[in-house]
Amino acid sequence: MDGDFRTEFTRAPGALKQHPALVLNADYRPLSYYPLSLWPWQEAVKAAWLDRVDIVAEYDEVVRSPSTVFRIPSVVVLKDYVKPQKRVAFTRFNLFLRDEFRCQYCGAKGDLTFDHVVPRASGGVTSWQNVVAACSPCNLKKGSKALHRTGMALRKPPRQPAAEELRNMGRKFPPNHLHEAWMDFLYWDAELEA
Repeated sequence: MDGDFRTEFTRAPGALKQHPALVLNADYRPLSYYPLSLWPWQEAVKAAWLDRVDIVAEYDEVVRSPSTVFRIPSVVVLKDYVKPQKRVAFTRFNLFLRDEFRCQYCGAKGDLTFDHVVPRASGGVTSWQNVVAACSPCNLKKGSKALHRTGMALRKPPRQPAAEELRNMGRKFPPNHLHEAWMDFLYWDAELEA
């Protein structure tokens, strides 16, 4: 064997990590927008082989077994419909997504923490209705004081988002890489502008 064959053989699996598959529900909508519902190419090939998905689009690259050549799927559709969750989990990520990754006091992006509007020391609870995204400087400025004593104001009142609202919010934050085959499936159900 020459050295080139061994190099290509060992590098190929790592190179294929760059070929994720967009996963669509049976209604041709992504399971989630943010984070975008993606599977590694291995999962997509396995699901197709087990007849759990239909392949809608493929990459030009192939994977081989001793008896089969298989083009890597770039978009797959589940054969069985997965009912979306109605309840939104109260997580830091979902909180930041609800608040559009902005401080709810000054509007700054980045360096976010979360803040209890009614401080816990004053009986405030950790809930959708009392916690907002806040940048570190605003969080330090507010501290454990009541909001009206700080001269600060909320950009919008905190509330529990609906699952569909959070999914729609995720569309505003596309991932760094969007394969051209995905575009027809990501925004087809978005409302058209007049």
